[in-house]
Order: sequence, then structure tokens, then C-alpha cells
Amino acid sequence: MAMEQTWRWYGPHDPVSLADIRQAGATGIVTALHEVPIGEVWSEKALIERKRHIEWDDSLQPSVPRGLTWSVIESIPVHEDIKQGKPLRDLWIEKYIESIRNVGKVGIPVITYNWMPVVDWTRTNLSLELEDGARALAFDFREFAAFDLFMLRRKGAEGDYSDELVTAAKTRFESMSEEQRYVLQKNIIAGLPGGQEGYDIEEFRHRLNEYSCIGTAQYRENLKYFLERIVPVAIESGVRLAIHPDDPPVSLFGLPRVVSTESDLQYIVNVYDSVYNGLCFCTGSLGVRPDNDLPGMIERLGNRINFLHLRSTQRDPYGSFHEASHLRGDVDMYKVIVAVLKEQRRRHSANRRDEQIPMRADHGHTILDDLKKKTNPGYSAIGLLRGMAELRGLEMGIEKSGVVFN
Repeated sequence: MAMEQTWRWYGPHDPVSLADIRQAGATGIVTALHEVPIGEVWSEKALIERKRHIEWDDSLQPSVPRGLTWSVIESIPVHEDIKQGKPLRDLWIEKYIESIRNVGKVGIPVITYNWMPVVDWTRTNLSLELEDGARALAFDFREFAAFDLFMLRRKGAEGDYSDELVTAAKTRFESMSEEQRYVLQKNIIAGLPGGQEGYDIEEFRHRLNEYSCIGTAQYRENLKYFLERIVPVAIESGVRLAIHPDDPPVSLFGLPRVVSTESDLQYIVNVYDSVYNGLCFCTGSLGVRPDNDLPGMIERLGNRINFLHLRSTQRDPYGSFHEASHLRGDVDMYKVIVAVLKEQRRRHSANRRDEQIPMRADHGHTILDDLKKKTNPGYSAIGLLRGMAELRGLEMGIEKSGVVFN
């Protein structure tokens, strides 16, 4: 059985329309109620209205189905008070629980969330020009360190970088114009697609200071507390949870990161032994670390994968990376998809209702006519269509070859 092909859609104002997505061949929509403030309840009414908009074209009379299904919520953000274990966390957890119940009532099967502190997924360049003229998302550790050391001037930041990286960051900072520095700051802390929080630099410093007494062990305990509260509700509601890895999967700004390695993921699934306490397996995020064996991780943790992000990244010796095309870079996508298809066969044999894993092509290049348009960084229609087509073809070739039967 093929994976369910889904597409990230940013709502009614997304430059990529639902009609575009259907023409691209996707059948599932991955989206969120971005207008709801972080921490507040996603009402059943709002969920029903958005689901109706996705699945039915009411501009025609009579209404006709679009051929799309709201397959995955990405994401319901977790309030910072929950992540930090503050006194009001139980209040925010109750609101989160109510949202899960409402999602279950309207029949959306998967909720993705992340546990990244302060900043969501982070890039230093949203439009890196590649050799072929395409543009890609990138994370340059020298530029990131330049921001941290010489713009943010975070106390103790020097101790987080090697002498070589500090020197490289200083050189990079001194070569940047004021406009380049502004763009770098904006890229890092002003918010990216899918994130609902952006900060000015003073507020950002304040947010970082709130974590000054929270180490990795405590941060992991806070996640455990959260999961022990919400997983039973997810089970009752029939909603599978999928935690997204840290992106990038390393500490930033001295903050704790606890969803970066196989041992991190193993800890999470062990907190509550249920398929409803599962993973969003992002090959791009996890693939940035050379010590993450992606096919092996799918083999060992595959029964808990509730959602897949398929993309590839290309690393450099500094730990920097850019988004490669989907079948190139450091991710062996062939071995990844073989492992996924084998997991789906195991689920089929076990009569699991979730045997078909939803996947989406993630972070496509900006190419062709989209270079002339305003698009969400990483989510231009043509670049994602190329990625989806490549993944679709690779999957079919693997299935036809019979590899997954061996």
C-alpha cells in the first residue's frame, strides 16, 4: 500500500490554493487554525468550518467534494508555560486537552506538535541561491553564531562555540551590511511559516532568560508530565499524537533540546506505551545529524510513526546545512522509503487501522515561475510538486521491484 500523500496548506490566504493541491495529486491536507492564539482552545465549531472548507467546494451549487481530506493537524502549539513547568501549566494543559477532544469529535486522526523552546524551526537564510538558480532554505552556523554573539550578545554564548567558529562568526558579522544584519535577525526570531510567535530582540532576550534555570533533565521531565496528561485523552478521542523533532536537532541559544536523537525519541515513546503517543518522523530535521541512522530508526521506532515529513538536507563541516532536492543530499531517501513501506506491511499484517502512513514532501525549492511570485519560504507550489513527484516515483519503483517483500 502506498503512503497517503498530503500537502501543507496555510489556510485560506495561502498562495497555493486547494485546487492547486488537488491538481498536484495530493489527497490529504495538513493545516492548522493559525488564527487561534497559542494556548487557547480550538473550538469544535471552528474545526468543523475549516474541515468543511477543505473537503467541500461550497462556491458551486450544489456543493461538490474537492477530493481532499483534512488528514493531519500541524500543529497545535504548546504554551511556553507548559514547556517551562510554570504554575499555570495545568490550566493550559486543560485547554490543550479540550482541543484534542474537539479534534476527535470532528474526525481528524493526527495532531502534530513540537517541544522546541522559544523558537520553532530555525533558518538563517530563506532564499539561498543554488548553482542551478533555484532558491532554498538554509541554516549557516557561522551566521547563527554571528547573531548570537554580536547582535543578541547573549551572556555566556562564547562557551557554546569552538574558537574556530567564533572567529568565523566574527568575520562573517563584520562583512555584513546593516540590511543583511536586519534580515538575519528577522529570519531567526521574527517567525517562520507554521510558527505563531515572533519577537523583537528585547522580548527575545527575556524569553531566553526564562529558561536560565531549566536544564535538559528538567525540560524532559516537563515533557513527560505533559504526555502523561494528554495521551490518555488522545486515546479516548481516537487522535494519534505526533511530536516533531527539533529543527535543527542541536541546542540553540543554550536552550535544552530533547527531541533530536534516537535515544530522545525512545524516551518519548516509553513515557506512555501507546501508538497514540507517536512521532512525526522528519527526515530533514533528524538527517542533519550524521549520528542519526534514519532507516534503522524507522525499523526500530516505525510502529510509533504517525506522520512523515520527507525531505533531504546537505551538511557542511561547520554543521551548517541547506535544503537539498528530495532525492539528493545526505538523506538516503531510497532506504528511508523501503523502511517505511516495510513498516506499512507489518501494520497491514497486524490489522492496524493506521496502516497507511500520511506523508508530505517538505521544504521544496523555489523554482521556475515561483521565483517571480510571493510564496511561503519552503512551500512554493512548483518546488513541492517536484518533490512530491520524485517521492511518488521512487515509492512506485520500490513497490514494483518487490524489495519490500524480501
